[in-house]
Amino acid sequence: MIRSTLRCAATCLALMLVQLPASAQTAGQGTNFSAQHLVYAREVAAASGLTKPLDAIVQDTLRSLEQMNVTRPEIRKDLDVVVEIIRPEIEKQKQQMVELAARTVAGRMTEDELRQVAAFFKSPVGQKYLETEPLILGDFVRDMGTWTQNVAEYAMHRARDEMGKRGHALQ
Repeated sequence: MIRSTLRCAATCLALMLVQLPASAQTAGQGTNFSAQHLVYAREVAAASGLTKPLDAIVQDTLRSLEQMNVTRPEIRKDLDVVVEIIRPEIEKQKQQMVELAARTVAGRMTEDELRQVAAFFKSPVGQKYLETEPLILGDFVRDMGTWTQNVAEYAMHRARDEMGKRGHALQ
C-alpha cells in the first residue's frame, strides 16, 4: 500500500515538475508574501490536489508503524500509544510541506491570480473540473504509456531502416 501511494505521489510530482523549469523547484522560498496571498495559495494548492498525496503518505506511514505488531504482538499496546504520540508530530511535518507548497504556488502566481483561481475552484464549473481532473489525468497517463511504447518502436524501426541503408544491421 505504501509503495503504491508513494509511486502515485512520485508520478504526480514528476508530472508537475516536467511542466516547470528547474528554478521553479525553489520558487517562493524565502519570499515575503502577504497573508492573503498565502491564504489563496493554500486554497489553490489544496483544491487542485497538490497537497493530497501528503495525507496518503502520512496515513500509510502511521499504518506501517501500527502493522509492526504483526511480527511482534507483544508490543501492540505500547506501539499503539507511540503511534498516537507521534501522530501530531507527523501532522505538523505535513503542514510544513503544505506551507512549502503554498509558497511555491504563491511564487508563481500573483495574489489576484490566485484569488481568481480559488474562486474558479469554488464555482460549479471549477468543481466539475476538480471532479474530472483525476480521471483525465489517469486517461492521459494511460495513453502516454501507449504513446511512449509506440514512439520507441517507431524510432527503433526507423533507425534500423536508416542504418540498413548505410550497411549496418541493428538488432
